[in-house]
Amino acid sequence: MGDPARPPFDCVVRAWVAHERELLAFLQRRSSDPDAAEDLLQEVFLKAMRQGEGFCTLDNPRAWLFQVARHALIDAARLAKPQVELPDDLVAPTDEEHPPVDALDACIQRQLPTLADEDRDILQACDLHGQTVRAYAEARGLTLPAAKSRLLRARQRLRERLVQACQVRFDAQGRVCCHQADGGCG
Repeated sequence: MGDPARPPFDCVVRAWVAHERELLAFLQRRSSDPDAAEDLLQEVFLKAMRQGEGFCTLDNPRAWLFQVARHALIDAARLAKPQVELPDDLVAPTDEEHPPVDALDACIQRQLPTLADEDRDILQACDLHGQTVRAYAEARGLTLPAAKSRLLRARQRLRERLVQACQVRFDAQGRVCCHQADGGCG
């Protein structure tokens, strides 16, 4: 533990007194809002206090304080999402403005049941429900390469079904350009 003659946060307080002004100047130069700079300065102080006795073992407390200040600025910038006011006369997009691939949902839902159970299972888990291939492999006792290969083959077979049943066509870049949305999917 620490020296009983010294308060537990004495080293934090000494470092803070020595560097607070330059930390504030650093934060103010990089922040457009003086109040935000003050708030960030307080966050840095709280993090230093949370380090407690560990702060006293740092080789370079000044460098640590500035690193924490930089990270606080970065975190604040990530959280500050610019908000743009939309005009009142903004027109909603028409169906023609949506990429053709967006309208494939109905066809995909009709074709999934026609696939083999193994293909349908991996496509639903990984592509529709967002499960990682690694998690899928672990849950089913497969190696990662085997699961990746299974997913690739299932996607190819689904693509073949979509081309055949819904007349899906692709442009030069391999993107869906058009398909028969209704009637042909079945």
